[in-house]
Amino acid sequence: MDLYTFGTPNGHKISIMLEELKVPYNVKKIDITKGDQNSPEFLKINPNGKIPALVDGETTVFETIAIMIYLADKYGMFLANSGPKRYETLQWCMFQAAGLAPNLGQFGHFTVFAKEKVPYAIERFSAEVNRLFGVLEAQLAKGPFLVGEDYSIADMATWPWIEGYATFYKQKIDGAKFPNLKRWYHEIAKRPAVQRGIKIPN
Repeated sequence: MDLYTFGTPNGHKISIMLEELKVPYNVKKIDITKGDQNSPEFLKINPNGKIPALVDGETTVFETIAIMIYLADKYGMFLANSGPKRYETLQWCMFQAAGLAPNLGQFGHFTVFAKEKVPYAIERFSAEVNRLFGVLEAQLAKGPFLVGEDYSIADMATWPWIEGYATFYKQKIDGAKFPNLKRWYHEIAKRPAVQRGIKIPN
């Protein structure tokens, strides 16, 4: 398998999962700071021009959750084959992709990286991130992982964005407000596969 990636939360989702699966793969670095994602060669793999993408023989998959489902189904790990547990896991993956990641991205842009500070935008996205963290906190109060006792693709999809919040945006997770989220974040950070995965493609 060839993983086309860069060192972002979305890229790290897949490298972490591949490390957890302990399967061989080749890293193809796509330097988004240099515009590699817009090259004709990469656009043949992902016409949306975003990392990551996975090429496994004749199968090409882009969009992180689609890649994770593909890998989970191929190797029979980290996602139930059928039944309620499968769909509970997938709903938390969609929560991450549709809610958490976009709002954390906007939070980081307006709070940390924007040259011009826009108070309305900072307040709006700070409030939404706080709300979403509350949703995660309530879920993680029920068990060690997002889907109870089982470490799954939902955790692997979500953790890199919380890591980005702490590392890229240099924000502290409020342990008083979000003790279970903070506990989950630090416990997953200790996993050897996670530690390896976040170093890719460096």
